[in-house]
Amino acid sequence: MPIRITGLASGLDTEAIISALVSSYNYKTEKYKKAQTKLSWKQDAWKTLNTKIYSLYNSVGTMRYSSAYNMCTATVSDSTKATVSANSSAVNGVQTLQIKSVARSEYITGAAMSKSNSDDKVSGSSTLRELGYTGGESTIKITNHETGETTDITVTSDMTIKEFVDAVNETGVKASFDEKNQRIFLSSASTGADNGFDLKAQDGNGDDALYALGLSMESTVYQSTAYNAGNSRTEAADAKIILNGAEYTSSTNEFTVNGISITALAVTGENEELSLTVATDTQGLYDKIKEFLTSYNTLINEITSLYNADSASGYEPLTDDEKDQMSDAEIEKWEDKIKSALLRRDDTLQSIMNGMTTAMSKSYTINGKSYNLSSFGIMTLGSLNAAKNEQYAYHIDGDEDDSATSGNEDKLMAAIKEDPDGVVEFMKQLATGLYNSIDAKMKSTTLSSSYVVYNDKEMASEYSDYTDLITKWEEKLTEQEDYYYKKFAAMETALANLNSQTSALS
Repeated sequence: MPIRITGLASGLDTEAIISALVSSYNYKTEKYKKAQTKLSWKQDAWKTLNTKIYSLYNSVGTMRYSSAYNMCTATVSDSTKATVSANSSAVNGVQTLQIKSVARSEYITGAAMSKSNSDDKVSGSSTLRELGYTGGESTIKITNHETGETTDITVTSDMTIKEFVDAVNETGVKASFDEKNQRIFLSSASTGADNGFDLKAQDGNGDDALYALGLSMESTVYQSTAYNAGNSRTEAADAKIILNGAEYTSSTNEFTVNGISITALAVTGENEELSLTVATDTQGLYDKIKEFLTSYNTLINEITSLYNADSASGYEPLTDDEKDQMSDAEIEKWEDKIKSALLRRDDTLQSIMNGMTTAMSKSYTINGKSYNLSSFGIMTLGSLNAAKNEQYAYHIDGDEDDSATSGNEDKLMAAIKEDPDGVVEFMKQLATGLYNSIDAKMKSTTLSSSYVVYNDKEMASEYSDYTDLITKWEEKLTEQEDYYYKKFAAMETALANLNSQTSALS
């Protein structure tokens, strides 16, 4: 923009005069800027609300299917012997269970080691020579049953305990040295009869090395001594259970049979049978329904509040000049007033609200009989009794967390206990109705995108149109300002010349 110096000859406030002359153009520019700002805020408000509606839409979508109501509970008569759980495919009733064996890893507990010529304790840096092994280089073979691989470990008298332990660990067999107890421990990585391991020496020197490490009772050097007492081995084993007379085997202690998950912990007595009971988780089903209603209430209350918001008539987005005259707190309060009313009496919002409330108030047929939410003691408080903007929220009679209805008879829990399948069927149909209502609003159109309940495409186009209008009127404003500045500049030049001539004549 060129530098404009005016009013020197005439003494007029040229800028104020020109500003008044182009005020209509400036008004148009600011008008469209304010409208675009308000539209931007409205887009943000819809995006935020759409995210919440879509979240409920997804949640309700899963509740259309039986798998969402996985409400079985399983108990066992002795939880020290086994733990149990059940999914929706498990059959209610009492079953018998015996734990014949638990799964084990292959396990070698090495004998306590000691130095042959010293009373000092053995450490990870102690060598096989210090443990009494004086033989030459030899090979120890470890076969890992789980991987099927055999690995050779070369041992010498200079090998340390730590080096041996590290070499074993590289084969997939777990090894550790317990310095406090002066023992080496070996175990297979997994439980089960097929996941053990073999530890063998290639020759006599290898036997002597394993003997010195406390891992073998065979030695050509120390056969007549009692030096290596305490070595033991536990073979890997599978877990076995008998459920209702049928035997099952597992390499782990985990079993899954007909929807029941069993973890074997300890062997039962020879003639001991555990009782395994599967039943409907009535509290779990109740909580599932309550959780859904809480989510619905939160959303419908917000929608109702947005629709019934107080009017912001007379409030428009502020210009930069207007903001300069206000504090930050005043600006925030002003803009919040506008934003809170952006969706007031919005037709799209009303359509969504009507669709949701209609779906929730419908009756659904189960086994030839009609039910609605009130059949299970679930109702709204109505416009007269509900808090402001909460007239569409549902309350469960007998809900101890709801002060409005906690004293009423708990019909929902009674219905769940009497006929859980019927309650689930009703909830599936209710969820389907609500899902379909929201889904209809989320259909893609020329005005909106998929999974969006408002006309986002239309708003984006309108925003772009405002950008074009603002640019157009800014250009017009600049053109008019330039036009008047040129006129006043010419006047100033003429006045300057006249003043110069008058001075000369004087």
